[in-house]
Amino acid sequence: MSALQLYLASGSPRRKELLAQLGYRFERVVVDVAECHQPGESPSQYVQRLSLEKAQAGVAATDGQTPVLGSDTIVVVDDEILEKPKDFADAQRMLRLLSGREHQVMTAVTLATAARQDTRLVITNVWFKPLTEQEIEAYWQSGEPQDKAGSYGIQGIGGKFIERIDGSYYAVVGLPLMETDIMVQDFLSLSI
Repeated sequence: MSALQLYLASGSPRRKELLAQLGYRFERVVVDVAECHQPGESPSQYVQRLSLEKAQAGVAATDGQTPVLGSDTIVVVDDEILEKPKDFADAQRMLRLLSGREHQVMTAVTLATAARQDTRLVITNVWFKPLTEQEIEAYWQSGEPQDKAGSYGIQGIGGKFIERIDGSYYAVVGLPLMETDIMVQDFLSLSI
């Protein structure tokens, strides 16, 4: 088998699938990073810090030479960060907030080695159609919202709520393909 090109510091099946689409040889590394918003930290600072901390934790757990990709995605409406729902009431609150309006999905990607790191932020505007209480309840019952930032997945059933997007579809899923590919190519060209 060909040599390993990078590590993915993420347990997300969506990120694993997307990175595989780019054709790189990678392995997953398990990292444990607390996702706690700091006082005074903007949503964009928060998501970038989390992606950096995940990549750095991956570097610490590996050889330090092979690039580690860390990423995080948050949903933001009125400067409020919507992460994964705690329960149905939390998901219901989030989906009501998103109903019939625009919000932002922020995905940060970091590539890091012991000697170098680079973080990119991709912000996509997303518009939801108005949602009924029945749609919200049925969506929760589908099981899809439980592990998704903002309580929805654009790539699944939640896609039917999306009127339009302005930005990167793949960033909304969890890994912006173009930006990630450019970063990985840049890191790999320096290691040759």
